[in-house]
Amino acid sequence: MEVKACRTCKRLFNYIAGPVRCPACSDALEKKFQKVKQYIWDHKTASLQEISEENDVSVGQLRQWVREERLCFTEDSPVGLECESCGATIKTGRFCDNCKNKLSTTLMSAIPKKEVTEKKNMGDGRNRMRSL
Repeated sequence: MEVKACRTCKRLFNYIAGPVRCPACSDALEKKFQKVKQYIWDHKTASLQEISEENDVSVGQLRQWVREERLCFTEDSPVGLECESCGATIKTGRFCDNCKNKLSTTLMSAIPKKEVTEKKNMGDGRNRMRSL
């Protein structure tokens, strides 16, 4: 465990893992997230700029939550991000479904498959363990 300064409020805290944010700032950010989530639920056609202004959250923070798949927008919402691979418009995450599938198959093909080996003949049976 090490002591670090919070990126938001500059207070010192015991850092374990994750973002360099003190527990107080992490809790405040989580409360903002819940407020934004409720706002999006109530205003399904709001733009990122409107959401940002109404909830006092940066557009960058909203994009991060969408990339982390914590926020998801409906199909009729004007909000859309670009897939990091092909540039298609997506409503949540980093990649579109096609790119996710391609990435998955590429990764699965990179993993060597175990070959099925036949059982070796144990001979005439004299070398087997026996119990009474």
